Amino acid sequence: MPQRDASEVFPLTLGEEPRFCPACGLPVEARMLEHDDRARLVCPEGHVTWRNPRVVVGAIPTRAGRIYLARRAIEPAKGRWTYPGGFLEVGESAQEGARRETEEETELRVEIGRLIGVYSRPHVGIITVVFEAGVVGGRPEPAAETSEVRECGPDEIPWDELAFTTVESALRDWVASLPGRGSRFEPELYVVDPSATG
Repeated sequence: MPQRDASEVFPLTLGEEPRFCPACGLPVEARMLEHDDRARLVCPEGHVTWRNPRVVVGAIPTRAGRIYLARRAIEPAKGRWTYPGGFLEVGESAQEGARRETEEETELRVEIGRLIGVYSRPHVGIITVVFEAGVVGGRPEPAAETSEVRECGPDEIPWDELAFTTVESALRDWVASLPGRGSRFEPELYVVDPSATG
């Protein structure tokens, strides 16, 4: 089970609530809409400002049964290990984003393969989509946002040095999917009870 999450030390937030409507520029206020179960930001003209999760994409680069991990050179989780990944850009598919992030962070050229899993972090408004990716070129070198790239086998993953619980969940799912490795890891859902205090 995931033990540590960098968001405990470096909390991500959903950002400030918008104060103005992106459609017309008028102020928005939280209101309950008919047949809805939560308040929405609505302007006097009736435009709804939707607050939706952000999508993070990542890839586990593989070659000959081994993977490449990157040591983060930025916060959150600076100095900890992760697969290459980052926020999906407008206009690119999840696979294109995962390939771009891998190339930007490791200098490896990859072909995106099977889906490893989709992981939700509702308390910070993030959904992470992780693929397996076959290495087809490049050299494993630190690049944007990384200080080191390490090759390791399934039994050499630095579990106690991983950046985020989603990284641990995806890597455990990848290991569990290997022949003879057993049942699939069940990632923890990160649901925060809004009525809890403290």
